[in-house]
Amino acid sequence: MEIPEEELNEALRRALVVRAVEGSPQREVGLEEDAVARLAAELASGARRESLIVSVDALRDGGLGPKALVSADVLLADVDLAWRCFAAGELAAELGL
Repeated sequence: MEIPEEELNEALRRALVVRAVEGSPQREVGLEEDAVARLAAELASGARRESLIVSVDALRDGGLGPKALVSADVLLADVDLAWRCFAAGELAAELGL
């Protein structure tokens, strides 16, 4: 899915500020933390969420192992969870975790 670099970077900066206010920025990223929720909300659009689901579905059809298939099915069944996972992954990548 394409997110313009400038938009992503700005959203990540704001999420990092929220994360820093809540404690050490280097701690483990959690799906329920405010920084993840803020990033997910800021980047969300119907087209992006749909693109994520299409990508997960394509991975599912690509010969994943049994545990990965279960994970993909969980994400496909809960678009909000899938989107929070995406946001958490972007935040963790930004932090180098």
